[in-house]
Amino acid sequence: MWVADMDFTSPPEVVEALKQRAQHSIFGYTIPTKSVAEAAIHYLYERHGASVTQEQILWFPGLVPALNVACRAFVKHGEEVLTCTPVYPPFLSAPEFAGVGLRTVDLVESDGVWNMDFEALEKAVTPQTKLFILCNPHNPVGRVFPEEAIAKLADFCRRHELVFVSDEIHGDLILDDVKHTSGLKFAGAGGPRTMAMFAPSKTFNLAGLACAFLVIPDATTRRTFQRAARGLITEVNAFGYVGCDAALRYGWPWHKQLIEVLRENRDFLEAFVAASLPGVKTWHVEATYLAWLDVRELNLPNPAKFFEEHGVGLSDGVPFGAPRGFLRLNFGCPRSQLELALTRMAQAVKSLGEG
Repeated sequence: MWVADMDFTSPPEVVEALKQRAQHSIFGYTIPTKSVAEAAIHYLYERHGASVTQEQILWFPGLVPALNVACRAFVKHGEEVLTCTPVYPPFLSAPEFAGVGLRTVDLVESDGVWNMDFEALEKAVTPQTKLFILCNPHNPVGRVFPEEAIAKLADFCRRHELVFVSDEIHGDLILDDVKHTSGLKFAGAGGPRTMAMFAPSKTFNLAGLACAFLVIPDATTRRTFQRAARGLITEVNAFGYVGCDAALRYGWPWHKQLIEVLRENRDFLEAFVAASLPGVKTWHVEATYLAWLDVRELNLPNPAKFFEEHGVGLSDGVPFGAPRGFLRLNFGCPRSQLELALTRMAQAVKSLGEG
């Protein structure tokens, strides 16, 4: 229940498009097709209200490589990256791999809702800070930050001359009646230099096709990023483009059904934790298929190992920048699998009292 992909088959339209591409029988190097570029442009406008040109889109084999290149492109030795924790572990490892500094500010939780701490961000930023990385919708806490928070963050980046990197890979997995606001909304004149990151991998379960796209509206910022990627990043493969194209064009009826299943799984999980997992706390998940669990009351020396020994593999919260005692659970799976996992967790917690 740990790795962030789903145990569902991808949309049939995507599978059929991949079959047709396989029958072509030539699998050499390729470049983005006009069709996939048009699909991405239409998707960004219809789903996220962003008007972009083909030149502003860069195709990449994944968002993790893009994070790592961004830290090399925009941050020099002696400078630093700023982000909010807990967060997807590559946000924290990419600066280290680039040989640059990292500053983190904890998200704050109040009345069951997670938000960015802007007062703490103002105290944390320094003249050496050059890049801010945001995860929205947020992995692992499941928060969809409201538009006013994104606007405030964009202004923070503009005032401190930070490149604003916005990871929006979960932007189509909204489970509540809330609106996802793209960082691109504030990237125009008077806004920060922005790189927004998208991929069909989470939404349509296509991570193995290794196809993502980045939007960098400012030409100078885009060229800086491209120079840093030269010689390091491979081309997207032919199947990645085909799968992305088919998903963005034809995958939305499947997506509608997916959201219903994820919402039901989310509700089941939250009710189960409240009723049957004493000593475990979770938060309402507005988006993603990931739940953030606080098991500190169980006083476990190694929570991830404990539950794995009882038959459930979860993500340890420590690599996310959280203290010991937090776990992440992936509920993007059939209900039967989720019920089995939660039942095993309940049995594990019960065994503590018996011991």
